[in-house]
Amino acid sequence: MTDTAPETPNEPPKKLSPEDKRRMRSAARLYAVQALFQMEAAGQGADRVAREFESFRFGMVTEEGEELAEGDYSLFRRVLDDAVMWQAKIDQATDRALVAKWPIDRIDPVIRALFRAAGAEMVNPATPIKVVINEFVDVARAFFPEGREPKFVNAVLDHMAREIRPEAF
Repeated sequence: MTDTAPETPNEPPKKLSPEDKRRMRSAARLYAVQALFQMEAAGQGADRVAREFESFRFGMVTEEGEELAEGDYSLFRRVLDDAVMWQAKIDQATDRALVAKWPIDRIDPVIRALFRAAGAEMVNPATPIKVVINEFVDVARAFFPEGREPKFVNAVLDHMAREIRPEAF
């Protein structure tokens, strides 16, 4: 990621504020969950899906005229790559955090993708664990604004974090 906004033909690039950078990281996490969901649902590889998101979804304008957020490309790629590389470890930690009768393959595929993306950030110590949990609970709220899923996600991520990065507690 660069510290400048994309150039327009007549304007020089402008420096991104800390808030802009935070928004871009949050957007990258949301896009990573969507990409992981798409990879599983369509049986597509990480590189293909990442290129699609980076080319067509980051900053896209919807048919309704709403502009989607620009994402932090490097965080997006790191989360996808780590989720793929560490999927078995992440899924095992998720299984241990879930109730015995609800193994990871029985939960909602969006939540499964969310746990994989969050687990990828937990495995990589670049982001403080509390930030990871808060960010992905916010992602759960974006997908399930009226449901109890965000509380469920919070509980499972807390359990996963204590297993994956116990030194953070």
